[in-house]
Amino acid sequence: MRISVNGGKQLCGEIPISGMKNAVLPILFATVLIDGVCVIENIPDISDVENSLKILTAAGAKITKLGSGILKIDTRNINSEIIVDKELMGTMRASYYLLGALLGRFGKASGYSSGGCKIGERPINYHLAGFEALGAKAIVSDELVELTTSSPLKGNIIDGHFSVGSTMNIAMAAVHAEGTTTIINAAREPHVVDFANFLNVCGANIVGAGTSTIKIKGVEGLHSPVQPYTVIPDMIEAGTFMCAAGMVDGSRITVKNVIPKHMESTVAVLKKIGLTVTEDGENITVERNGELQGTDVTTAPYPGFPTDMHPQVMVLLCLAGKGSVVEEIWSDRFEYINELKKMDASIERHASLGIRASRVIATGVSKLKGAEVNAMDLRGGAALVLAGLAAEGTTVIRKIDYILRGYDDIVKKLEQVGADIYWENVEE
Repeated sequence: MRISVNGGKQLCGEIPISGMKNAVLPILFATVLIDGVCVIENIPDISDVENSLKILTAAGAKITKLGSGILKIDTRNINSEIIVDKELMGTMRASYYLLGALLGRFGKASGYSSGGCKIGERPINYHLAGFEALGAKAIVSDELVELTTSSPLKGNIIDGHFSVGSTMNIAMAAVHAEGTTTIINAAREPHVVDFANFLNVCGANIVGAGTSTIKIKGVEGLHSPVQPYTVIPDMIEAGTFMCAAGMVDGSRITVKNVIPKHMESTVAVLKKIGLTVTEDGENITVERNGELQGTDVTTAPYPGFPTDMHPQVMVLLCLAGKGSVVEEIWSDRFEYINELKKMDASIERHASLGIRASRVIATGVSKLKGAEVNAMDLRGGAALVLAGLAAEGTTVIRKIDYILRGYDDIVKKLEQVGADIYWENVEE
């Protein structure tokens, strides 16, 4: 399969935003902590969710689809001895949450290293250090991680290193630990808050989510949520479609059912680029009327500008003819650059600014041209779709498996606002 886009079409209309990928994945794995049944709503139809459910099923969970975006997950028969297939675990980065969940519930876990997009070094050493601080012993051999305990886990003070993954994984391991666990330098992203809210409605005692210090008081057991739990809307999907409104002059897109506070840093950047942004309750409308303006952007942990919006905003800056993004989170989030160059973008990565940071600079291009390009990661792939909307002629995006990891039918949603975009069933 591949995606083809005939560019230059004005976009106008409304796009409903799906549940947040980075919230739903840890929530799905957190159901392992509950010796019961959970109903979860607003689950996006993406391949990362599909693979998460395959992993949970392999571990002994029973999954039932109740309706569009609604799942019932029964984890009463989870197998603490299971080692899920290496290839399946490698399909996604978030598979590492299975380790924290199994450790939290059973005091032991075994699993293979996770996969995901290649956007920089993403070891799980912070996760393992957190588990060991709680009293677990970690042995890593040939990509297999084994976690064991000789006594019940005990609360401790643990550095989360502002890592979203380690913050939530340590929290899962600590939910049943004796005493109180304090995660300092915790990630503050909205999906961390949503994850903590889910566990709290199941009986956990987690306070401080959304701040840099999270405290988890261990409880004996968790129960099924009384009502279905609804996942928050995806702020990165929303930001991607907001950028789409800037691809062709005269376009106007409303993203529906979002949380405006989560969008503040993205909105601020889009306004600097020259787009008009208005809020109406849970809806945000973005319009382009006239030329785009260059600006300089730096990625940062929440509430700063999200790294997952870097490639999409870079396409706008290419069309503005100038501008830059300093990437301070992921050291290798730059493979999309060579693909944009195939579309006549004038864009370069400049020398490293430190351990992680590099600057990407766009100069002197007002139009892009259609070309055959490859999605090299999830957000870079989305950026190529956006570039195709703006380009003269036809753009063909290959390797779309990356895009399917995080976007719930991106083609259909763009079609409904007037894009000339379609799937091509071609074997690559």
